[in-house]
Formats: sequence, C-alpha cells, structure tokens
Amino acid sequence: MAVIPTMASFGQNKNPLKYPETQKGETVDVYFGTKVNDPYRWLEDDRSAETAAWVTAQNKVTYGYLEQIPFRDELKNRLEKLWNYEKISAPFIEGDFTYYFKNDGLQNQSVLYRKDKAGKETVFLDPNTFSKDGTTSLGGVDFSKDGSKVAYAISEGGSDWRKVILMDALSNKVLEDTIIDVKFSGLSWRGNEGFYYSSYDKPKGSELSAKTDQHKLYYHKLGTSQKEDKVIFGADQKRRYVGGSVTEDDHYLVITASTSTYGNELYIKDLTKPNSPIVTVVDNFNSDNYIIDNQGTKLFIVTDLNAPNKRIVTVDFSDPKAENWKDLIPETENVLSPSTCSGFIFANYMIDAVSAVKQYDYSGQLVRDIQLPGLGTAGGFSGKNKDKTVYYSFTNYTTPGTIYSLEPKSGKSAVYEKPKVDFKSEEYESKQVFYTSKDGTKIPMIITHKKGLKLDGKNPTMLYAYGGFNVSLTPSFSISNAVWMENGGVYAVPNLRGGGEYGKKWHDAGTKMQKQNVFDDFIAAAEYLIAQKYTSSDFLAVRGGSNGGLLVGATMTQRPDLMKVALPAVGVMDMLRYHTFTSGAGWAYDYGTAQDSEEMFKYIKGYSPVHNVKAGTRYPATMVTTGDHDDRVVPAHSFKFAAELQEKQSGDNPTLIRIDVKAGHGAGKSVSATIQENVDIQAFTLYNMGFKTLPKAE
Repeated sequence: MAVIPTMASFGQNKNPLKYPETQKGETVDVYFGTKVNDPYRWLEDDRSAETAAWVTAQNKVTYGYLEQIPFRDELKNRLEKLWNYEKISAPFIEGDFTYYFKNDGLQNQSVLYRKDKAGKETVFLDPNTFSKDGTTSLGGVDFSKDGSKVAYAISEGGSDWRKVILMDALSNKVLEDTIIDVKFSGLSWRGNEGFYYSSYDKPKGSELSAKTDQHKLYYHKLGTSQKEDKVIFGADQKRRYVGGSVTEDDHYLVITASTSTYGNELYIKDLTKPNSPIVTVVDNFNSDNYIIDNQGTKLFIVTDLNAPNKRIVTVDFSDPKAENWKDLIPETENVLSPSTCSGFIFANYMIDAVSAVKQYDYSGQLVRDIQLPGLGTAGGFSGKNKDKTVYYSFTNYTTPGTIYSLEPKSGKSAVYEKPKVDFKSEEYESKQVFYTSKDGTKIPMIITHKKGLKLDGKNPTMLYAYGGFNVSLTPSFSISNAVWMENGGVYAVPNLRGGGEYGKKWHDAGTKMQKQNVFDDFIAAAEYLIAQKYTSSDFLAVRGGSNGGLLVGATMTQRPDLMKVALPAVGVMDMLRYHTFTSGAGWAYDYGTAQDSEEMFKYIKGYSPVHNVKAGTRYPATMVTTGDHDDRVVPAHSFKFAAELQEKQSGDNPTLIRIDVKAGHGAGKSVSATIQENVDIQAFTLYNMGFKTLPKAE
C-alpha cells in the first residue's frame, strides 16, 4: 500500500486542512461468521517504505498546523523555565559509595552520580553521552553484592528491548561483551559472580511488532559469553512473563511466572545448595504473589489470595504451600503496597487514592503511623536491611515531589531534598469529590485549579484517566499540569473502575464484559464537571495514554458531543487484533480477546475505537500521539484510528496524528522531547477551544 500523492480536503473553515489520503486495502477477517473489513492493515507493517512515507506525510500536516498556533513559542518558554530546576533522587549505598540521580534542570536524561566516604562527588553514568540526540536512555542499574561490579541496561529509541553492559564499578571499565536482546527484565546479582535476567527469543519479522510470548529466565556468569547463559526457567514451561530476583542474603532465587498481567505462579530455589530443585510455592494464576523478604528460612509473602486488598503472610521454606501460610499483617479495607528497609516493614495503604503509611516490625507488631506532610502520594520506604536511614518521597497535584529521610528507630523525619520550582503552590487547591456513575457506583475524582476559580462553565479543563490493569492514579505533581493551571486550566483525575484504587474487586469491575463500566465512569466524570460548571463541552479536553488511550478513543466515539478536544496517546485502538502484536496477548485478563467467544467478539467490537468511527459524525478536535518505536502498544493502533477519523470526520475539527520518531511507549523519553510534546498538546487544546492568546488564571 502507498500514500497517494493527491490530497483530500477536510473541514469547512477558511484554510481547510489537507490530509494525506490513506489508501484502503481489501483485507477482510471473519469472526464467528461475521465479516470485518480492515482496510488499513498495511499500516501494521512498520518496516515498509509505504508506512514510513505515510508517517512523514502525516507529521508534515500535523506540524504545519501546530506551527501556526500563535502562542506555541510562549508556552514552550514557560514550560522550559518551570522545568529548569535541579532534581535529585533519594540516595542508595553500594559498597563504599553513595549513589544518586541528578538532573541540572533541562538535561535530556538524569545522570547517576556517586560520592565516596570523603564526600567527593563524581559522575558515574551519564546517559546523555549514550547518543547524540538523547534518545538512548538508562533502563535499569543493579550492583553486585559488594558493590564492585554493575550491570546496567540501555534502551534505544524508546524500545522495550534492552542491551546490558557490565562494568567494574571501581574502575568504570567495561568487563565483557554487551548482553543483547533483553526485554521486560530486572537484573539481579547472585553474589559478585553473575546475575539473572529475562528475555524472549528474538521474534521472526519485525522486532518492534512481532508477537513475543515465551519469556525465559537466564543466568549470566561473568567471564562467559551470552551464548553460554543457562536457562533457569521457561524452556519447558511456556510463560509470557518470567522474573527472577535474589534475596538480599543471597540465600534464595525467587521466580515469578505469569501468562497475563494479573495472577502469577511463585517458585523459590535454595542457592546455598548445589543443584537444588526449584520449589513451587503457588502453582496457579488465580492470585498475585511475591516475596518481599526472608529471615533465614522464614519467607514473607505479599498476596491477594483470599484477600482482594492484599495481606502479608509468613511461611517456612521447608513447606511453603498456601495452606501453611500465616497472616502477619492481615487484609484491611484499604489496599496494601508494602516495602522493607532497615529491618522494618512499611505498609503503604491507599485510602481513596491517597497514601497512609504504617511501620511494622518483622513480628507483625505496629511500631508507628508515619506522619506524612499532607494528603497525597508517599513512595519509597525501600532499601537494604542494613540501611540506617529510610528515604521516602511525598507529592500531590500542587506539591512538587519532596524527599524525606526517616530514622526508623526514633521515627524522626526531616526534609532531605526539596526542589526549588518557580510555582506558587499555595495559590492552588485540590478537592476530592465523589460522583455517581451510570450504574450508581460512587467514583472518586480529584479536581485541582487556582484558588478563586469562577464556576462559569468556561474554564479549560483537562480530564485525565486510565482505568485498567489494576493501576492506581494517585496525586502527583507535574510541570506540564502546573503550566496548564497557571493558564487558567482545571486538571481533573477520576479513579475509574479497572484501576487498583479499591483492590481486586475494583479492578475486575472494569475488565472483559464489564469494560464498558470504565467508559461510563469517564463519561460521568465529564458530565459532573459540566453540571458543576467547572467547564462545558466547549472547554473540555479528555486525555489518556496506553490503556487510557483506549479510554479516550472509546469515549470520543461513543459521546463525540461531550468534549471539544480528544487526546489519545499510544492507545490500544484495534481491540480485535491487539493480542497479535508483541506482548499484547498478556492483556487478555483485562480485555478478553475476539477469539474467546462470539459473545466476547461482539462486546469488544462494540467499543473498539477503530471499528466505531462512523462517517458523517462530528468528532472533537483530535490529536493522536504515538512513537514509531513503540513496541508495547504498536503505533499501528494509532495509525489506523487516525486514518479512520480523517476519512469520516464531519465538520471542521482537525483530526491529526503526531508521531514521535525514535521514540517508544514513553519510558526514557528525553526531557526536550517531553517538553515539546506537552507544548504541542496544550497549544492544540487551547487553540481548539478558541483561544488566540494564552489565557491566564485570575
């Protein structure tokens, strides 16, 4: 297929947009006797010259449109100014050095520094030197037990495929050949002699879109070639996701294996005994389970087995099956996300999407409630048992992320690193409301804006959500959202079903044949904001990424009248074929597949964005965003959706697609690329709400 050089005009305004006319093919699939046309199947070939020409042609139209927005440069200047502050991570100790990440402000990638015991600071790893254009990022760092060696992963162009480089941490000299073709993997050292990692066999066809579904856990011994790496798990058992980690005391290898994004088998192997067997702890996929620590042979397991909000149990390695588990920290009405550090367990609970943290000892006794600085999201509380200080972060929609130190024995807490951001947090406020969805379910939403906002229905409003995969959206500060609010914007985040805010039941209520609940919750959030006069349909934008891109695509095709602007990012748009690309089959727990049954096929087709764009419909102004190297949600999803919209849009609202080149699903994206993307999204949004100059909060 090819991009036809003739242009089709769309729109009724004085300067009608001319989109590249996307040629239509003859592909037809049959599902349970029903024929489904797939005219843009050719766009799935990410290696073809025709697809590349289409990308170039689309970007030319999109950037031509964006460049004529009068306040785009002003918006970029403000975003860059606000972004330009020093950012420092919590420190961590490896061997004789203290390591931490730092970004001077506008560096494309944060730099890993270290200090010796005398306090001398040096650069350890600078990802900005990995590539000239800032598109190669650091994807993970793991040190050997004594801190003398390090394995670090790099991602090129945003791909999920990684290369792993082995280095002597004391001399900074590369030790051996680069490990290649690593994907969806941690790096976990066994002593100082080697480490575990996971990967798939290199797929036949395109490595950016071909299906990958047999994950394997390998062990790499230093001084040997990758070809000699031994498969520890996954050669005989076909699993889509496999992970391996070594306990802090080097006693056990813990293996998790799953076929979908929910539910995992759990295995453990005694590393102190040669040729010891892999012992089964959990032999099914009906629950989420992982080991957070051990004391000798006593294992500490986090599970949602018979506990939808999770609990911590203990069991002895000698017979670790579930029937022998004993509650250490029982399930409560709030979702638990625990971590360990300094010989304590920190139980981070989510109460209506806001953090509350309790400190326990290893006998399950409550030591204290951690006093947080306010209502928001607390994270961290993790490290080694020998660490004398615990570090945690705190943030919300108006408070930039601040790092705190905690003395775990006394409970004393202090600010460790507070960023200097040119944003007047005290002038803004967040309010949590509970609105009613279509079926009567109460849904929480946090609405943030400048104090004194007039409820006149004319405030530009960004409604952002996700609603899937047990992911929880908790309050966090964002420079781009700060600029949005400085310009009079409202930022609203509802916690839809499908997420993890209220545990497994909340997650399951937004999956498979209940997926429509998620879209209904999002629509009800928009209707609440309009009814309360925060905004109106003329000033409402809906935004989401990945599964949230599906959310926006489904909502805008079901209720195109509801919003003025739609911003689906890296979305899952072709629900009939998502499971045929890369790791997509692993999402079936949430979505089901069109092959499951005729009933499931019809249900999925009923909301699949690509299949529900209807000719003659006035859709909102839409800018689809994706990356040409996205191998998580392949860009063909976005390509097809944009082509459907451009062909069928009625009226003069633009339907554009902005395709980042040498960019993936989002992780590791350079600061400059991130800023430009946010500039373009906000400029497009405000311009299509009728603003000719940047509005300002009064």
